[in-house]
Amino acid sequence: MQDAKNNREERKLAAIMLSDLVGFTSMAQVDEALAMKVLSEHHKMVRPILQKHSGWEVKTMGDSFLIEFPSALDAVRCATELQEESRRLNSSRSPETVAMMRIGIHVGDVIHSGGDIYGDAVNISSRIEPLARPGGICISGQTFDQVRNKVDSRFVKMEAPKLKNVNLPIEVYTVEMSWEVKGEAKEELDRHRVAILPLKNISPDPNDEYFADGMTEELIAALSGISGLTVIARTSVMRYKSAAKGVAEIGRELRAGTLVEGSVRKVGSKVRISIQLVDASNEGYLLASNYDRDLNDIFAVQSEIAQRVAEALTVKLLESDRQKLTKVPTGSAEAHTLYLKGRYYWNLRSREGLQRAIEYFNLAVEQDQGFAAGYSGLAECHIVMARNGHSDPATSYPKAKEQVLKALELDPNSAEAHAALANILAYYDHQQGASESEFRKALELNPNYASAHQWFWHLLCQQRRFDEGFAEIRRAMELDPLSRAINENFAGCLYYAGEFDAAITQYKKLLELDPNWGDAYRSLFRSYLRKTMYDDALAAVETYGLLSKKPFETMLLNAYVYASKGEREKARRLLAEVEGNLRQELISPFQIGLVHFLLGEVDSGFEWLERAFNERDPWIMWLNVEFELEGVRADPRFLSLLERVGLREGGR
Repeated sequence: MQDAKNNREERKLAAIMLSDLVGFTSMAQVDEALAMKVLSEHHKMVRPILQKHSGWEVKTMGDSFLIEFPSALDAVRCATELQEESRRLNSSRSPETVAMMRIGIHVGDVIHSGGDIYGDAVNISSRIEPLARPGGICISGQTFDQVRNKVDSRFVKMEAPKLKNVNLPIEVYTVEMSWEVKGEAKEELDRHRVAILPLKNISPDPNDEYFADGMTEELIAALSGISGLTVIARTSVMRYKSAAKGVAEIGRELRAGTLVEGSVRKVGSKVRISIQLVDASNEGYLLASNYDRDLNDIFAVQSEIAQRVAEALTVKLLESDRQKLTKVPTGSAEAHTLYLKGRYYWNLRSREGLQRAIEYFNLAVEQDQGFAAGYSGLAECHIVMARNGHSDPATSYPKAKEQVLKALELDPNSAEAHAALANILAYYDHQQGASESEFRKALELNPNYASAHQWFWHLLCQQRRFDEGFAEIRRAMELDPLSRAINENFAGCLYYAGEFDAAITQYKKLLELDPNWGDAYRSLFRSYLRKTMYDDALAAVETYGLLSKKPFETMLLNAYVYASKGEREKARRLLAEVEGNLRQELISPFQIGLVHFLLGEVDSGFEWLERAFNERDPWIMWLNVEFELEGVRADPRFLSLLERVGLREGGR
């Protein structure tokens, strides 16, 4: 005998739920077999939950379900559980098989006829459902009236939604899910965005800290070479070295869906590395492994870990990826250990740290004269020494070039060496086109190389290619969101684009990240000057002086402010003292020239700019974008300088 619902019409009040899978049609067009498998899994997940909450499956329409419930409360509870279970399943799926539901619920009259249902409740639920965000639920005002104060969920009213072919106004509410805060969805973390947290040093010798840090950095480099992953740079992850934060919190802060944590124990020539791969969304372990090896096998361990991480995240390794992972940079364990010590000091970025790094990198290449990374390390040290005012650029850049050409001779596919050469070509050889080619080569070899994106921004900004520059510095921030230098460069990008208020805001955000970052104050004061906020500019310079302990550079910056204010005599007195003590702090002749231009002393200004060019002062590369030079851009001396530094095509 047929059920009564199948042989007669019946009108009743019911809660109607309509659901569908977001993007299922597109998935089916790309891979029909995969789409059908996902749909089958979806049906198996949905049906037991419907039965649990007294739902009657009226019918399925491809990826959609039409469900009737005896009460609004049953419908909302069922919808909430469906979304929670769907989220759990998606956390273990590969990106191409993620299937997110949208659900709409309305309460009203329905008519049963021939095993189907009709009526306004069905029509309205079908109009409400598309308003839900992927993974979300929307309910009508009638449904809300029946469930408020009866469930733990919070409801947020939408602003006057327009429902197709529904003439009467209908209130619609979104249901806040357990993973949502203040009515806004938390960001869905990309499981292929990976953060390798600092490996803990559990060696008997606390001086082996450099080795744990080095292993962290080398694992980052290994995983960065896998084309299917985005890997957070060292600068950002190292901020969590001593932080008492949970995996979920770190994942949210770095927007990383997967974290790698572990420890390193080094005893003599033996090493044990323990690794856990963690899902940041639920803190569940995806992989846990221990590796007990000899130091000579350390590169094989790194390769194996990277491959196992890729497998756990269902990332297909390309042949080029495998070649990178299996490459052995040196056959000398001693050279590798010395290199790791060099990297440890390199990352301090201080004058003393860079000098120690140079010592260790030199020892590493003495042990293995075919160790390309050691030569790249030396080149990077000399470049940063020159750019940060720690050494004479005219001496340091030729040293860097000699080392980087040796590195590329040994390893033509070193992204670090190509990026270092790009810097030398720009700042020493003034060959901007060749520099750009080298940056693009570096990023082709390693798209996850945050510093290369950052340095490429410098080149593009100096040529007034601001839109392209914004794209590069934003990518650098995605890869290294907590880097002080990259955040400062982003503020600089806003400054040179003329967005001074936005630049000030960004500098202040950076100083919230690190109130003692002196370089931020050195840059911030110039944005204040563009807004004629002279007292704020002087305060920023004063703070920079206290943090940097560079009295003559601080005098120069104060002269800059007073010249901008029109207090010329005060500026000239300070400037004269700076010019008499140039070698005390390797003061930039380009910056001195800018103050002369502010004072209206054009001839003196050009004399200092010529000196900056001859001494390979890195600041000369900003000639094309400095606001202080707006009044002399048509001067033949300016045009000559612009052409000699390779920036003529970027002029206005």
